[in-house]
Amino acid sequence: MKPVPFKLSDKPIHLGLGARAEVESPITGIEWYESYIQRRESDGIEGRLVAEHSFDADWDSWEMHPEGCEVVYCISGRMELIQELDGDMVTIELGPGEYAINEPGVWHTANVREPGTVLFITAGLGTQHRRR
Repeated sequence: MKPVPFKLSDKPIHLGLGARAEVESPITGIEWYESYIQRRESDGIEGRLVAEHSFDADWDSWEMHPEGCEVVYCISGRMELIQELDGDMVTIELGPGEYAINEPGVWHTANVREPGTVLFITAGLGTQHRRR
């Protein structure tokens, strides 16, 4: 079978143990993330989800990844990544080509200043969400 290209915005990648890279099914909503964690749980904290999302509005929730870091790389547009650190809100301005890291256990959300696209590399095991 001839290899075919994929669009990251359509089909994210799972980076797993043994230096594996596997194509995932399209993200369909929050329930997709829950099933992803269940499917990839055996990779433990070393598993990573690589996904691309486009945003035109502020996030309506906070999230936190307790088991590992998350890289947030701005491809286009502008955003404010907001991290809750020791009870303080820290804002990181991101534009094209810039990135920030959400450390394990850091709650974070974002405000969109210019619609754009962001690449995420996430250690998703144990991810939690809360309303903003």
